[in-house]
Amino acid sequence: MELAPGAAAAGVRLIACETVGSTNAEALARAHAGEKGPLWVTARTQTAGHGRRGRTWVSEAGNLYATLLLTDPSPPERAAQLSFVAALATHDAIAACAPALAPRLAFKWPNDVLLDGAKVAGILIEAEGTLPLMVAVGVGVNCGQHPQATEFPATDLAAAGAEVAVEPLFAGLSLAMVERLRQWEEGFAGIRAAWLAHAGGLGGELTARLGARELTGRFEALDEAGRLLLRLPGGSLETIAAGEVFPVAPAATAVGR
Repeated sequence: MELAPGAAAAGVRLIACETVGSTNAEALARAHAGEKGPLWVTARTQTAGHGRRGRTWVSEAGNLYATLLLTDPSPPERAAQLSFVAALATHDAIAACAPALAPRLAFKWPNDVLLDGAKVAGILIEAEGTLPLMVAVGVGVNCGQHPQATEFPATDLAAAGAEVAVEPLFAGLSLAMVERLRQWEEGFAGIRAAWLAHAGGLGGELTARLGARELTGRFEALDEAGRLLLRLPGGSLETIAAGEVFPVAPAATAVGR
């Protein structure tokens, strides 16, 4: 695994491992030991990979598992925006390696990249501390395989007809992250607009699971902080900061004869 020359020139470093428990956990452990970043930690396999809400992330060889460690990248209240930054960089890297797939890529709020409506990549942001704030930006991309029997459908690049090796994909990601982080330094507005340009389900019906509650409405936009704006059937606007969203299938239309 190697960084893109532009990433290395920007001061980014890399630790490439064969196997770790979790690249996020490894990056944060190094931060606690004094590492400041920006530092990528990659692995061929993970033995304890995880996603949001503690879900297991199946981590066999052949897919990309990478985490970028950043120290004090933003005020703590803005750190969640890194999910959108990383999603855009992941989109950029996939599109560069497999241009034919670019029109088929979309984003699922708040942290997934979709291919033909199925999850092909996931982002996990984990932050610890306050002074300094240590942030692990985890990225997993299904290159050659994907988990089966998941609640939300999954896929991989090979299944979509694109043979993308992990090494060039990571190199592209390392450069794309540098570029998207620079864009983010200018404010969230540009990141928000770019994300919305590829948002899956925008304008359509979504069900949002918020702990014990479920809300269904129309996905209108993101607000200035990246929260999802859901227009409820009664007309009120719900602002959602965290949760799980699922598209609502359109009702079947009866056809008379």
